[in-house]
Amino acid sequence: MEPEINNETPTVASYIDGNVRFSHVSAVATGWMFDFMFVSLCRRFKEGKFDEFNEALLTFQAISKSPSLNRDLHNEKTMICAFLVRVMHGKQLNVLFEEDDHVMPLMSATKIWSNLEHTVADESLFTTITILLLVQSVAVCLEKGKRSSASSVLKWFENNKEFPQKVRVKLLTIVTRRETYHPFLMSFSFSRLLDTIQTYLDAYLEKNPSDYLLKAAEMMVQSQNIEGLDDVVTQDSSLSEEATKSTEDRKTKRKLLSTKVMDAWKPDTCKKAFVSLRRISQNELSQMTSLKSTDTLKITKTRKPPQDGVKHHGQGKWSRILMDYDFEGRTGTMLKDRWRVLMRLHK
Repeated sequence: MEPEINNETPTVASYIDGNVRFSHVSAVATGWMFDFMFVSLCRRFKEGKFDEFNEALLTFQAISKSPSLNRDLHNEKTMICAFLVRVMHGKQLNVLFEEDDHVMPLMSATKIWSNLEHTVADESLFTTITILLLVQSVAVCLEKGKRSSASSVLKWFENNKEFPQKVRVKLLTIVTRRETYHPFLMSFSFSRLLDTIQTYLDAYLEKNPSDYLLKAAEMMVQSQNIEGLDDVVTQDSSLSEEATKSTEDRKTKRKLLSTKVMDAWKPDTCKKAFVSLRRISQNELSQMTSLKSTDTLKITKTRKPPQDGVKHHGQGKWSRILMDYDFEGRTGTMLKDRWRVLMRLHK
């Protein structure tokens, strides 16, 4: 009798012990990837890298939607990331995260921050960040020359949040006199807000380590000890830029791509805090009620010509241009390549 031939090919399940369910393994692996992207976002926030932060945010958002992820265990970190993205867009008053067009990014960040009080070991640190958010919500409006918006911010805080009476009176005086560069605003500057939040993140990560996958990857890289790795990375980056340039050249011969649409983050239940990362254009606000419910909204955003940004900030200031204008998810490198194409066509 001839021996039986096994033609079965290996599957994912064949690499897992029969006593362990794949769904459990998947949940653990997804949790590690979620933690890795959480640490990455914290790092990009600390470095102030706006483009890289937004790119990491897209990956974080995709992982957070995975059915394998235990959302109850990771809801706290999701809230922190929702807080960070609002602060990163704090000076962009036309970027909205809520349906109410009066609630600007830092105001929305304050709402989420109040739900994170239990994550802050130092009560004074929590209070300091709260006051910084309040002061900068007003200061940013004054910097943009929008005194009426600054007054609206103060009224909103009076109706929705409790804050020291002395701070309220001080800010009211500053807004009335339009003192954009008042020493009080300078002492509670935006850079101080970022530094103080970073202190909070350092303490949180020390208490809640989220670096298992990061350390495993670091050990793998060290064990490989590949020489010339930087040269390889540089070469890959150059090839990527060439491919991007070629793609952009082809796009100029066709009409521009339609506006991208981003799905909103939806809470699992109505009892959970709303942590949407969506950014809503003002033109869309008037259409939202009749078109879709808030849980299934899709966002459309308008893009301004790159020439406006270059005239305002100067050539090469791609990161600053991205902070003032919406380019539908483009990176600084992509803007640079687009500008080169436009210059060649102009010549």
